[in-house]
Amino acid sequence: MPLTHFLGLLALVVVAAGATLALAFWAGVPVLAVSFAALAGSLVLGLRQWR
Repeated sequence: MPLTHFLGLLALVVVAAGATLALAFWAGVPVLAVSFAALAGSLVLGLRQWR
């Protein structure tokens, strides 16, 4: 993968994460709920690798 594509994908992921957090906070979602959702998603993806 060329460096420009890698950096573009990295920037896109960072922008998407920022937009997701901004939308969640704008909608009034509690920080604890956002952190729990991130933790649950991380655990689900981690457990899928053990199969």
